[in-house]
Amino acid sequence: MAPRSASVALASRRAFGGRSFAGFAPMALSAAAKPIATDTKGLTAGMQRIPMKDGTLPAYVALPQGGYKRPTIIVVPEVWGLHEYIRDVCRRLAKEGYLAIAPDFFARAGDPAPLTEWADILKIVATASHAQVMGDIGATLGMIERGDLRGADASRIAITGFCWGGLITWMACAEFAQLKAGVAWYGRVAKPAAPNAMFTDNRPFPVDVAAQLKAPVLGLYAENDQSIPLSDVEKMRAALAAAGKTQSSIHVYPGTQHGFHADYREIYDEAAAKDGWSRMKKHFAEHGVAP
Repeated sequence: MAPRSASVALASRRAFGGRSFAGFAPMALSAAAKPIATDTKGLTAGMQRIPMKDGTLPAYVALPQGGYKRPTIIVVPEVWGLHEYIRDVCRRLAKEGYLAIAPDFFARAGDPAPLTEWADILKIVATASHAQVMGDIGATLGMIERGDLRGADASRIAITGFCWGGLITWMACAEFAQLKAGVAWYGRVAKPAAPNAMFTDNRPFPVDVAAQLKAPVLGLYAENDQSIPLSDVEKMRAALAAAGKTQSSIHVYPGTQHGFHADYREIYDEAAAKDGWSRMKKHFAEHGVAP
């Protein structure tokens, strides 16, 4: 999640080796990136609107074509928002047989994806308070339960998220009994030791709500994460053990860095990313959310 300079970020928006990276967050995009590109063959994919009390919230939805209901995964993005990487993750899930929906939690404040200044990105992300985001997830679940999200199976719902979205995944599994399982990719688990402009509300963190988890969570973390120390990961493990949450667990990948699943970034680790994806599918299946 470390920022890159604006000059490098802007350069990253160009095409490399004849490949164009339109739609990716430029600030995090590596010049050597080889992002996975998942097509829409056999899928229905595009933007939809989630009804909210204050209007509607945009969301990207991808699902296999066909007339029957699919297990449904809520996908929570990184701080870069609903950019091409997150949309591709949704399509990857759809290719596996799931319906994936990724709400744009930052839509009320703006789009962080095209920005190249870290301070400007933080201003947008900080507006997404704990209360607002839980409300948005609740509205998404309501849409599914009413049958308004065509193709979604309300009895099989799980959640996954990356970076900022990993934190949200833990918190949502402590909030909503409708969720059957969660997979948190390198999401913060404890309050930052120093003031952090990303979190301006007095929000709880996963270590504070371990005993309240209503769905089992699999945490996927990096050994060399510069923003989430292993001491915090151990605190979360201890909190889970103290709460008797034996179905929740954390796996740490040796030698990896924060964001190891993000194939458009320099810190992408293919082996860890593939293993984590397999563990995610297994975790969902073990808790009743399988195609």
